[in-house]
Amino acid sequence: MLSRAMFRFGQLCPRVFGVEFDSRTEPLYYTLSSSPQALHRDHQRFFNDYGKLYSLYIHSDNRIQKAQTHAEIKSKLSEKFARFCDVFETSAFIPDVKDSVVKGFCIREKSNTGISEEILKTFHQNESVCLFSYKREGQYCWQEAWSHVNQAEKAERQYITPASSPVYHPSTLAIRNSDVFYSMDEAYKVLQECSDILPESKAVLQIVDEQVESCRKDGFPVTVIEGLDATGKTTLTEALRESLNATLLKSPPQCLAPFRQRFDSEPPLIRRAFYALGNYITAAHVGKESLRAPVIVDRYWHSTAAYAIATAVSGRVENLPRPGSELYQWPDDLLRPNLVLLLTVNPEERLRRLRDRGQDKTIEETELEVNQLFRLKVEEAYKRIQNPSCVIVDASPSPQQVLQQVQQLIRNKCQL
Repeated sequence: MLSRAMFRFGQLCPRVFGVEFDSRTEPLYYTLSSSPQALHRDHQRFFNDYGKLYSLYIHSDNRIQKAQTHAEIKSKLSEKFARFCDVFETSAFIPDVKDSVVKGFCIREKSNTGISEEILKTFHQNESVCLFSYKREGQYCWQEAWSHVNQAEKAERQYITPASSPVYHPSTLAIRNSDVFYSMDEAYKVLQECSDILPESKAVLQIVDEQVESCRKDGFPVTVIEGLDATGKTTLTEALRESLNATLLKSPPQCLAPFRQRFDSEPPLIRRAFYALGNYITAAHVGKESLRAPVIVDRYWHSTAAYAIATAVSGRVENLPRPGSELYQWPDDLLRPNLVLLLTVNPEERLRRLRDRGQDKTIEETELEVNQLFRLKVEEAYKRIQNPSCVIVDASPSPQQVLQQVQQLIRNKCQL
């Protein structure tokens, strides 16, 4: 109850609120003020021109609980409100302050049925949920917090005040060690924290304890092949294995295959921690195998980070963390490859290959097929990762031509 009260009163005033409408529209930003403020046209249209308006935020000191509550409410909102309400994702944040983001949703009624208020009351029973309604008077609008008995609290009015766009998109403030992990310890802690409610976490942590080693002696070169699905990674990695007499490894490693479906159904925090640990297991395998032969790795940390960043950051490519951001820096405790190659093909050719394969795809891979914007964000995130950065390879020519091109790159970089 204390954390909810702190979020309502102690942390609201310095925060900026952002409402996400769709992937191509700039969020609507506003702050709160004790004095009435005239609304801009876009703000007036949103707050005044429709039916009842509510917002809720999930705030808890327990990050596992917060992540699961957010995922549960998102699912219920989609299921219960789709016909008679618009639901938008929102965030409350302090500009440029890391880890200040509190995520939530804005619910706008399409009709005055009153159904939404009854459903929201059930959400408000959760101590992690902070719920607000909006009142209008002329050109002014203010926000009212619900009390624990589901009535608006009598307090000083907090008026909606238009705000300009922040320098950094708010979602970039919450990526570090939440969507992307930069040390094994941080990912390990997440699975430890959820082990009581997710028994599979214990099994995964046991694998990590048994297989991960802290160092690697000098050995043969390690080359990572990255790229979106259907860019030719499988064909190329198999060909390199044969031509270089190399060991071929994949990330996530096969030992985690029995757990992937389970963790894919979990909120991003838990799912990303699982895949982050997969990279450290892969690194341990790479360290051992590189003592005997060159190693080719089908995907590694670049994939984990690029997909996570592109998913976490809503909207346009311009919303991604800027080039040179610390969010693109390779983890200090993760084995670095000698060379990373990013395969690219034009979108039409990649879709043709996907259709020809007809294989099952993950949610994110399916998203790539239908959402060009998401694909562009993933590719741009790939290109911005540093230390090591990716060498771009055009994979549109024949497999033999691509193989020859890559062999030359490996020879030049790794002296093979």
